[in-house]
Parts: sequence; structure tokens; C-alpha cells
Amino acid sequence: MESVKVLVVENEMIIADNICNTLEDLGYNVLEPAISYTEAMITIEKEKPDIAILDIILSGKKTGIDIAKQIIDNYHFPFVFLTSNSDSITLNKAKEVMPPAYLVKPFSKEELFTSIEIAISNYSKRVIEEEKSVSDKSIFIKNKGALLKVKFDDILYFKSSHVYVELFLVDNKKFLVRKSLNNIQETLNKNFVRVQRSFIVNIHHVKEVKIDSIIVDQEIIPIGKKYKEELIDRINSI
Repeated sequence: MESVKVLVVENEMIIADNICNTLEDLGYNVLEPAISYTEAMITIEKEKPDIAILDIILSGKKTGIDIAKQIIDNYHFPFVFLTSNSDSITLNKAKEVMPPAYLVKPFSKEELFTSIEIAISNYSKRVIEEEKSVSDKSIFIKNKGALLKVKFDDILYFKSSHVYVELFLVDNKKFLVRKSLNNIQETLNKNFVRVQRSFIVNIHHVKEVKIDSIIVDQEIIPIGKKYKEELIDRINSI
């Protein structure tokens, strides 16, 4: 899977370069840093970062808080505020946009890593809470550090592959999920059935059932003996 794509917005280029170098050492995919609101918005629109580190004070009239408001309203990804000012006025302004994390200069490599991971985690939890009403129609998977919502109707099947599970979709997309097949099965609705130790299929996409296999889309998937009866019962009941 691709590494998390990070945008650094910092008006002092030496500091920005140091942050970017540290992020690269930590394994993140780091974009070209921006020094102003305008540069940041151009990069966000073009590159679609997974998370942004926003210095509150920037070159020009608009601040990192203005960027955060745009992210919340139009782009929907987490951000971390970065500032050398920890005074109450700055903190209160930052709190208005409810940042998932906050860093005060100077900070360590470990603090930077922790802030990014906390921001991604908190944002993902908030997305789940907001989407609870449609949880019976979709599943959330971790993708590039954030949670991606995938509709059940678009899922063909799951295939266990060592410590990962491969998720196959109708548009030929494929994702790797670091969960067990048993854990994933607990999050699915009645349209999904286990057909073999390593496979869960969406019965709405089953095209043909044979003696020891089924066809889902163009894929031939084996059927385990102990799973066949439940598969037939499910197909007959829809």
C-alpha cells in the first residue's frame, strides 16, 4: 500500500525543509512544502494530500487556520497545527477548527510522528462516528493512512493472503487490509458468505455455482464442503 502523503505548510523554508527531511526518514510520502495560503491551496487541489502540517503564521494575510477551514469545508482530511506561539489567544483561535493534533516548536522527531499518527487516528474515528447511519451498507478500510468507505454493493469478494486480506471490487480495484478474515466477516451484512477458509463472497455477484466452485465476476473460487450448504441456503433465500 502507498505511504501517507503529507503536505507541510511553513513560511520559513529552512524549518520546512527540516520537517520534510524528518518526515521522509519516518517513511512518509512528502510533498513540496508551501509557504503561503495560496501555495498550500494549489498543492491541496492538485496533489490531494492525506494529511497537512499547518504553521499558523504564514506569509501573507491568511493563516494556517484559514487553510484548515478550507480543508474542513471542501477537502476532508486531517491536519496538525504547528506554531511557536502557545499563548492562549493562538490556542483559542486554533481550537475553533478542532485540530486533531497540535505541535509547538521546537519538537522532536518522536513528537512529530506521534502527532501525525494521532491526527490520522482521531480523524478516522470521527469519520466512523459520522457514518454510523450507513454502516450496514459499507465498510471502512485503512488506505494511505486514512479510512476509505467502500460500499458493500461494490465488493466482489475477500481473499485471505498471509497476514493480509485482499479486497476485490467491481471496478477492478484491489486493496490490502491488515485484518483477519474472521474480523472482517463480523463487519459485513447478510449478503456476504464464507465459501472457503480463505474466501468470503458477495452473493449478489455470484454468476454460477458448480459442484466444487463458484464464479464471481470472471473469477473461479473454490467451495469448501462445510461451507456449501450455507451458500446454497443464502442464494435460495434472496
